[in-house]
Amino acid sequence: MAFQFSLDNHNIKEPTPDTLYDLIIIGGGPAGLNAALYAKRKGLDVAILTRQIGGQIINTSSVDNYLGTKNSTGVELVETFKSHVSSLDVQIAEYVDVEEITPNTAVNEHSVKLTDNRIFKGRTILLATGTNHRHLDVEGEDRLAGRGVAYCAICDAPLYKNKNVIIAGGGNSAVEAALDLAKVANHVTIVHRSQFRADKVLIDELYHNSKIDIHLQSQIKSIEGEEFMTHINVLDKENNSDFIVEADGIFIEIGNVPNSYLLKGLVEFNDLGEVIVDEKCATNIPGIYAAGDVTIVNYKQIIIATSDGAKAALAANDYINMQKAKERIENYGNVK
Repeated sequence: MAFQFSLDNHNIKEPTPDTLYDLIIIGGGPAGLNAALYAKRKGLDVAILTRQIGGQIINTSSVDNYLGTKNSTGVELVETFKSHVSSLDVQIAEYVDVEEITPNTAVNEHSVKLTDNRIFKGRTILLATGTNHRHLDVEGEDRLAGRGVAYCAICDAPLYKNKNVIIAGGGNSAVEAALDLAKVANHVTIVHRSQFRADKVLIDELYHNSKIDIHLQSQIKSIEGEEFMTHINVLDKENNSDFIVEADGIFIEIGNVPNSYLLKGLVEFNDLGEVIVDEKCATNIPGIYAAGDVTIVNYKQIIIATSDGAKAALAANDYINMQKAKERIENYGNVK
């Protein structure tokens, strides 16, 4: 179960449906929060609509690759983000779900409808809905999440120095994770239900690394342990026999699922369901931007998501200024 908390309600006001906001941000992860910070610094009226402040960071056991932080937990980092945002009078509706987004580029007034039927309007919208890690959906996975079960080798590899770890997966991300972990871990075991889908150059490197064992055609049946993960139960599909792999942790590297289901038919996607954006985080719809893990950006990392949030907010500000300038010119011509 994800750890849940909310911002201090003493400092936060909820957005109101009768306000036309300069920027409505859908999503409360690092991209959305940093976008709010940059937008407020530009003097924009900002509202955040989110299911939960923090996004996936709150389920991260340790963050030591974000500049300026050392050995911080995900919850602690989110608290730092929240403290900063709460000082800026950003209006936030937390624990809400967006049902529909209706663009109206003719008047630069886009609508966002929640499942509770409230409708909010903004001159621009930022989609920062992030992704969810793809799960194995086996016994013990959710119970031991953050206690030996992890989903980001780039984030948590230093925690497993001189320890034994398992990688679940057979694509590029899984093989790269195994190679990276082999640099710090005592031993790495890859368990994958079929054959490798990774690039040949990576697979060749994998087989030449003496610290890595490989089990293909092997299905993970359960993740075991009391307080912390201790081993996994595996089915050898070729021999139809079970075996155990003991380890101090397991990284499930089988991809991410973009939280883009409500955006279908609204903006352009790639084949993976990621939102296509340009260098300014603009989508194909004028006034609608996207930032962070839900987009085509490479390397789904906290610092990259925060950077994208800043870019999107600055681009939205430029867009609003340009639209206001056009309106002034049109009004001036009408007066004459």
